[in-house]
Amino acid sequence: MVRRVPSKHRNAPIAREKDKDAFLRLGLLLVVGLGLASGFVYAGRQHFAALKYGYETENLRREHDRLTEEQRRLILQREEAASPAKLEQAAKRLGMQPLQPAQLDPLRQVSNNSESTKPLTARADAKTTKRELQTNSKPAAKAQTKPLRSRPI
Repeated sequence: MVRRVPSKHRNAPIAREKDKDAFLRLGLLLVVGLGLASGFVYAGRQHFAALKYGYETENLRREHDRLTEEQRRLILQREEAASPAKLEQAAKRLGMQPLQPAQLDPLRQVSNNSESTKPLTARADAKTTKRELQTNSKPAAKAQTKPLRSRPI
């Protein structure tokens, strides 16, 4: 193979036209590339944020279910504690006893027929009620001043 041009010989300069729009095209390509890359970054951030909110939503849903079950359990405990059998046992432990028929004031019921919305007054002692009926002509006035008390068993 024969070399026609020596390797140390420089080529003659060629006259070229300058491309004045090359810088604008390069700038436009850079802006479009940056816009496309920022769009991918934004979409990635949105995707990971959606995943994060999905996990948080699932955790909150589990917490809601747990709290709903706890609320049901507490309502059931409250209903059991408010049952008549439990209330009666608690009243007996406190020393209360059931209301006896002699503790009701029959004269107060008869004298207040017009005021039927008032509750019946329980008397603390049935013997004093009989004595008041025999000696006092106004037992209803005295019944209003006596406080309600429970007698120990």
